[in-house]
Amino acid sequence: MSSTDLKIGPHLLGIRGLSREQVEFILATAAQFVEVSERPIKRVPTLRGKTVVNLFLEASTRTRTSFEIAAKRLSADAVNIGAKDSSVTKGETLLDTVWTLQAMAPDVIVMRHPSSGAAHFIAQHLTRSAVVNAGDGLHEHPTQALLDALTIKQKLGKLTGLKIVLVGDVFRGRVARSNIFLHTLLGNEVRAVAPPTFIPPDLAQLGVKLYHDLPSALDGADVVMSLRIKTEYLQDAFIPSTDEYCRRFCITEPILAKYAPESIVLAPGPFNRGIEMSSEVVDGPRSQISKQVNYGVAVRMAVIYLLAIRQGAMNLSEHLKEHSA
Repeated sequence: MSSTDLKIGPHLLGIRGLSREQVEFILATAAQFVEVSERPIKRVPTLRGKTVVNLFLEASTRTRTSFEIAAKRLSADAVNIGAKDSSVTKGETLLDTVWTLQAMAPDVIVMRHPSSGAAHFIAQHLTRSAVVNAGDGLHEHPTQALLDALTIKQKLGKLTGLKIVLVGDVFRGRVARSNIFLHTLLGNEVRAVAPPTFIPPDLAQLGVKLYHDLPSALDGADVVMSLRIKTEYLQDAFIPSTDEYCRRFCITEPILAKYAPESIVLAPGPFNRGIEMSSEVVDGPRSQISKQVNYGVAVRMAVIYLLAIRQGAMNLSEHLKEHSA
């Protein structure tokens, strides 16, 4: 089935709005790209002549690097623009900046922005370039949820019938929101556990089970996702202290062994060792964090590929086989 059959595109702005079939198709495409990253020469000529602009107006290490590597492994030209490199710092509006970029005819613009809805806003005004939301404020981070899902599928062999537990700052977590949309779409049981100040008021309406104690939330969990405590907000007294948070909600090996012995652990990064998770968990056999980074490149390759070729899908399996090392 082609990307045009599933109507992938013209943009990827969030998980909400995608169908289950679209999610599964993106993940199936990404699974084919996993093998590329394992080759001695990690490049295919799939998007030669295409251009990808990474416009990151908010700090990022993993996501920005991942998108850049993804574009280059597809043989696309990758242009990277950070906040300090953009004319936004000189007073230019976001829309004028993006219009300027579109005039140079890039095929895909990947954007991270601190304001919720920024990616949707520019997508409404662009006619020639596909937009990928790489994280917008407190809204969504769709490729992170997709790479999390691919990691789960590769490790557990399935993506349905699972108990998914989100631990930490769900309120300010765009990763949490995208994962909630994805896993409720797949019919998985989604739980969230955190202090009350870290739980958004509409969470139960999204089909999420709420907990305020870690043992109850972890009971029988298949997947535990650790969310970063946004220490930049602590001056607003959302929690008494990181020590108090750690005492009640830090994910440790003893508590996992007792309540979720078969579980795996994911974290989008960055994370704070000894606060959200113990080092024993981060470095232990349950941890899928390094796999998330690896599969993140494959997922972003898939997204860029599907959007860049949306007007003329090719047989990806044959193409990758033809150019294998």
